[in-house]
Amino acid sequence: MASFRTLDELSPKGKRVLVRVDLNVPMQDGEISDASRIERVAATLTGLADGGARVVVMSHFGRPRGQASPSMSLRPLAEPLSRALGGRPVGFVAACIGDAAEAAVAALEDGDILLLENLRFHAGEEKNDPAFAEALARLGDAYVGEAFSASHRAHASVVGVADHLPAYAGRLMQSELEALDAALENPRRPVAAVIGGAKVSSKLAVLGNLVGRVDLLIIGGGMANTFLHAQGIAVGKSLCEPDLADTARDIMARAEAAGCEVILPSDAVTATRFAGGAPSRVTAIDVVGEDDMILDIGPVSAAAMADRLEGVATLVWNGPLGAFELAGFDQGTTLVARAAATLTRAGSLISVAGGGDTVAALAHADALDGFSYVSTAGGAFLEWLEGKPLPGVAALMV
Repeated sequence: MASFRTLDELSPKGKRVLVRVDLNVPMQDGEISDASRIERVAATLTGLADGGARVVVMSHFGRPRGQASPSMSLRPLAEPLSRALGGRPVGFVAACIGDAAEAAVAALEDGDILLLENLRFHAGEEKNDPAFAEALARLGDAYVGEAFSASHRAHASVVGVADHLPAYAGRLMQSELEALDAALENPRRPVAAVIGGAKVSSKLAVLGNLVGRVDLLIIGGGMANTFLHAQGIAVGKSLCEPDLADTARDIMARAEAAGCEVILPSDAVTATRFAGGAPSRVTAIDVVGEDDMILDIGPVSAAAMADRLEGVATLVWNGPLGAFELAGFDQGTTLVARAAATLTRAGSLISVAGGGDTVAALAHADALDGFSYVSTAGGAFLEWLEGKPLPGVAALMV
């Protein structure tokens, strides 16, 4: 990985430091349902403030499409952010550029923290408009990228500001980049990937990139059904994409040519209804009934996959191995996830996970805290798995 500046290289005292975070947290009935994104930026913001910086926090929220919308204001997030910072006061200004924003920043004293209004209230943010980026840059003396989850977007606050100011990776961004580097760029081998989820079509680029980079590829979830179908195995009424059978065979062939072993389920938990608690049975993968749906990998498959992890040094995980959200169909994901967590805690495995339903699946399995690193980024993590360059990361490189 190319080098990037960290906060260890920034002398923050007296400087206006623009910090791009991601406060796009899920809300339910006006309340934050998951504050993890707020909590995970606390170390960077507290460290800068303790060092005497005048901290200016930038973020987007929702999709206002360039128009101010009271329902998407960041004002309600100032208090939760303050709580995450141990009660340190967080000011708010109902603007992110212009006279009001510049006056609010000018009034800051060393150690103060100010939250700007939603960046996406301006169309220039998502368009990476140079004038908008320059207006943001006028508010700071240094820029800190702390929103890996937005780093796949070439937006003004993600890449444009870095053209005008010295750029640094925040603590969360640094941890993320170091974890990803250890997972695929410079990993300890052998390397395994567990890829699950519903559809092959959503992860074609991921699979195509991984077969040339990992030694062992474990495929589960609904996407495994397409690979089984491609091998002539009947999958009943299971979720399947028959039109991608040729693509699945091509991926298998590429894996073989690259020396990557692909593991598919050998047994399954099936039901005739997609519902929690539905009557189910365990069956060999090649005798799935015409009316059956495969809703989880079977116990033999789960045990075999867990055993194979004992022989690898690095693991990348994306997606559940079954319909974990349904009662009775979560055991495969749970068993393999807990095995990975146990090996990680024992020090024999580096495990990195993220994207989509992965965080929820690992939390459900009570394995989340056992992984070396779990990314809360969705699209950015997937694009990294696909091998795509991330503009927000490239902007930090020196």
